[in-house]
Parts: sequence; C-alpha cells; structure tokens
Amino acid sequence: MSPSLTLEGWTWKRVTSLAAGTGMVLASYMTIRHFFAANYPESIWEGSFCDISAFFNCDSSAYSSIAAVAGVPIGVFGAIIGGLVVVGALLPSIPLERTNKSLALLNGLGVVTLGLYSTFVLGSLCLLCAGFYVSSLVSLFLFWRYGIDRDGRSAVGRWLRPSATVLVVLALFTATQAWAAATYHEARRDAQSGGVAARVVNQFFNLPEVDWPSEISEYRTASATEVFEDAPIRIVEYFDPLCSDCKYLHEQMTRLKEEFAGQLNVALQFFPLEAKCNDVVEKDKHPGACELSYMAAFDPEKFTTIIDEAFANFEEAKTPEWRADLARRYGVEAALTDSATIQEVARQIATGAEYRKTSDEYAHGIRSTPTMIINNRMVIGTFPYEQLRAIFQALVDEAAGDTRFMESWVD
Repeated sequence: MSPSLTLEGWTWKRVTSLAAGTGMVLASYMTIRHFFAANYPESIWEGSFCDISAFFNCDSSAYSSIAAVAGVPIGVFGAIIGGLVVVGALLPSIPLERTNKSLALLNGLGVVTLGLYSTFVLGSLCLLCAGFYVSSLVSLFLFWRYGIDRDGRSAVGRWLRPSATVLVVLALFTATQAWAAATYHEARRDAQSGGVAARVVNQFFNLPEVDWPSEISEYRTASATEVFEDAPIRIVEYFDPLCSDCKYLHEQMTRLKEEFAGQLNVALQFFPLEAKCNDVVEKDKHPGACELSYMAAFDPEKFTTIIDEAFANFEEAKTPEWRADLARRYGVEAALTDSATIQEVARQIATGAEYRKTSDEYAHGIRSTPTMIINNRMVIGTFPYEQLRAIFQALVDEAAGDTRFMESWVD
C-alpha cells in the first residue's frame, strides 16, 4: 500500500484530519448562523452594533458581497468540504482520499484568497471565518505531507486525481444543499416584511420611554420640521464615522429617508469610539474617528457631504493619508485644532452618559454605535430595511391618529 493519510489505521495523522474536518464543519455552521443573525435579526434586541475590535469582527463579512453566492451563504460550501474530510477519515478509501486531496488544494487557495480580501479590502477579519481558514490550511498540510500519491512525479499526479464517481455524488449533494439554503434564505428575507417585522414593531412600542439627550445635535441628515419634536418620526442617532454597522444603517436610512420624506427628523449625535475624544466608554476601537468627527462638525454646510464620502470610502477613511486629503479638499484642516468644534463634539459625546446603563458590563446606556433614540425609545444596533420601515410606518400612522395603524405595519 502506498503511503496514505487515512488508510493506515487510526494513526495520529488520521485523527488530526478528522479534527480538522470537524473544525471546518463547526466554523462553517457558526458563520452561517451569524450570517442570518446579522442580516435577519428576529427581535429588536438582536441588532448588530460596533462593540468589539474594529478589525476582529464578523459583521463586515456578513454584510459583504462575498457573504453569499446566488443567495447561498458561502459557509454552506465550507461545511460540505469539511464534511467530506470527516467522511474520508471515518470511512477511508483510495477514491475518497484522492478526491479530498484535490479539493483540499482548491479549498486552500480559496481560503487564502478570502483571507486576503477580508483583510485588505474589507479591513476586518471574522474570527469564525478564521477558524475555518486555520482548519482548512491544517487539512491541506496533512494531505500535502502525508496524503496519498505524495510521491507522484508530477503535480497533476500528486494533486489532481479525484474520483469521477465521488465528484458526481458531491455535485448532486452540493446542488441540493445549495437549493435548500437559497430557499431558506429567501424565506428569511420574506419574513422580514411579515411576521418578524410585526413582532419587532410590537417590541418597539413596549420599550420603556427615555428622555431626549440634553443637547440634540444640529447636524441633521433629514429635516421635515424646524422644531425637532414636531415630526412624526424623530431620531437621534449616536454614530461613529468608522463604525461598519453605522455604515450599514446609513445605507438603510438613505432608502427610508426617500420613502418617508417630509415625515422624519434625523439628528446625528457624534459618538466616535476612540479614547482620544470619548471618555464615556472605555473603548479605543476606531483610530481616526475623532478626526473625522471634527472634520464633519467644523462646517455644518459640509457635514452631510463629508459623512457620505467617509462611508462611501469606508476602508480608505481609516487611513491618516485619506483623512488628510479629505480635510484639504473640503477646506476643513482647521477642524482638528478648532476649540469650538472640539467642544461641540465633546458635548454631544457627553450626553451618552445621561442614560442609565442597559447592561451590567457598561457604565452608561450609550455604549456602542449605532444607538438610536426613536420617538423617545432607545434602539441599539442595526436592523434590516423591512423592520425599520415597519417601525416608521407605525409611527406615521400613530401620529395621524389612525387607530388601525397596527394593521399597516407590514406590506
């Protein structure tokens, strides 16, 4: 018998291969769960927010264009590849090991590509994804160092000798699982505008009422009425210009401001999660967020444009060079040393300490971004468009005195 990873009995190599495959399956399962939890929260308490490292977080990956292929979370494919490694360790055979070895090479190239894309394009690394990457690379190493055909003379002979039968069965299985995942994905998406949205609205109206901050920002991104409290929908949003979840909410609100034009006032309250200017929370997550806040606050007429550009160039905005160029282009270089601007941002940040703590882990209620005060109810995190739309519609109907407004929460 030629040397093999799985055909020589229960050696440490085979056990390690089994462990690597199991790690791939578990990590994939957790990434799939996070994908749906981030994109389709089931309740108002499950919104996603910036509360951990700016680099080590999974939300950027969950919201990215590579999170799903044709509606199928990429974790599904990872689970299938990992599952085949597990089967190969439990029920070893020459065709299966050769197929797994070929797939390990392709999967290894894939995880390296995804890791580089996540690190240098998304500017973050999901720890769940990292678990899959590590398990995959361990599996690839085992097949390279101990796998069957490792003494082959050519690269093709060593790596590319999969079993046609196994590939056909794998393709059929993958197709059925991908269809099932895409169907489930579509069902979760549809549910957002139905029962889930109605449940979220009900939860929203049962939230305890809170006061407005002592100082409401004059920096508005929507202004239906001159007096802030006169609009049917009134939102004070504590935000950080380098928070990925704030960027996501910004995209959702852009759609909602068009749909509810003339019905909402939205004031952005500066709350950069950087110790350089924020002493309300013990976080230093987004270096440069204070600078961007000062630039945006310096000239109210340029506020919206600067915020839009920062979110549109989110990864570049994290670099000092880009921020310096932004300041030059908009003529706000003086913002970084202007005492009035610095004091204005500081006053807005300080209002975060006015709210009683919502968790024993934090001293104050405002402890992450985004946090919204919507019609005197505090909502922490981001939510799908459908859920926010349902809340907004309920508030508009309530303001109009429509006693049937509960019936129009959803489409």
